[in-house]
Amino acid sequence: MNHLSICNPPMSADDAIAHIESGMRIFITGNCSFPQQLMDALVRRAPALQDVEIVQVLTIGNADYVQPAMQGHLRVNTLFISENVRAAVNEGRADFTPCLLSEIPLLFRRSTLPLDAAFVHVSPPDEHGFCSYGVEIGVTKAAAESARMVIAEVNPRMPRTLGDSFIHMSKINYCVDVDYPLPEFRSSETGPLYQKIGKYIADMIEDGDCLQLGIGAIPNGVLPYLSSKRDLGIHSEMFSDGIIELVEQGIINGERKTLHPGKIIAGFCLGTQRLYDFVHDNPLMEFRPTEYVNNPFLIAQNDHMVAINSAIEVDLTGQVCADSIGPRLYSGVGGQLDFIRGAACSNGGKPIIALTSTATLRDGRQVSKIVTMLKPGAGVTTTRNDVHYVVTEYGVASLYGKTIRQRARALIDVAHPNFREELERCAEDLKYL
Repeated sequence: MNHLSICNPPMSADDAIAHIESGMRIFITGNCSFPQQLMDALVRRAPALQDVEIVQVLTIGNADYVQPAMQGHLRVNTLFISENVRAAVNEGRADFTPCLLSEIPLLFRRSTLPLDAAFVHVSPPDEHGFCSYGVEIGVTKAAAESARMVIAEVNPRMPRTLGDSFIHMSKINYCVDVDYPLPEFRSSETGPLYQKIGKYIADMIEDGDCLQLGIGAIPNGVLPYLSSKRDLGIHSEMFSDGIIELVEQGIINGERKTLHPGKIIAGFCLGTQRLYDFVHDNPLMEFRPTEYVNNPFLIAQNDHMVAINSAIEVDLTGQVCADSIGPRLYSGVGGQLDFIRGAACSNGGKPIIALTSTATLRDGRQVSKIVTMLKPGAGVTTTRNDVHYVVTEYGVASLYGKTIRQRARALIDVAHPNFREELERCAEDLKYL
């Protein structure tokens, strides 16, 4: 990797953060690109600041900046609730702004959320002076282009990813030389339930399809069953290590894609060092901002687009909750609705909602995730009008164009057997059956 620096003279993180003043709104790049040294310095300076708003999406790792001691000094406004800020949001110490992932850049560009500063994490510049945003382009590019001030960590370990993924050194106001490994994000092991779900989904995927594959147990459950497929493509807000072997085997090559053939299109990646090495300077990869990758009208230009998204619960009419547990805020809409609608409009597309049929509570009890009605206060992430397929370990419920009666029957059939009788009784009381 290029080890040149744009930091001349070198500036410490504390010196850079000295330009932050009370009342500012700051964007911080997220995922595995989180600017660790800048944020550590901001926490050190926080007692001297008042009412600084930190706008973020998903961040990985330490979150000292949302600890109770930061109240009155720093306050997070997150556009997607990651694990490290979830408690702060639900305790009222941090804010959550619901927004489609495809529209987050518009909040910055249209000055709905005008930014005073953007903290970014980039690769060293190439011979033309361009730094790559590396593993997180998604919403970071729009933020950096909209903010009055850009402060960058320049890290030789940041992969130089290709696509619409660069910022010129002249656009960076202050920079800090850093040299630390990016955090690694490892998915949990895929258990038997997820393997069953993965097999059902893989059976729906045909040669030449274009896939949206995220991270987690369900996408990991699909990948092992794709070894017999041919000429698959990727157009996805994100991807992880799981695609590498499929690319190396020639299964993912994008040759039949109708939009950007031969390219993997994504906004960011989450994974291990193996993934970072794979994407570095790799012309197969084309990273683009979220307003492009997640635009439903562009997604739909991929023929045979298969979008795979998860849920917390689905009711018997097909309403999907994926962002809250009752009124308790859990995550956000992310790109689910963008891809569900894009795949629905794609020629031969398949929008899929996948989930295990049950969840285990802290006291050990099992509850059904196919429910008569969503919990009070639950958010509807994807409306019943948008849902086509719901997959559990018990099969595939095809809902598109179906009546409420037909939907209820199909969803009960893929619910856990222990809960089907109760669901049928409730559906009859509601005159669904």
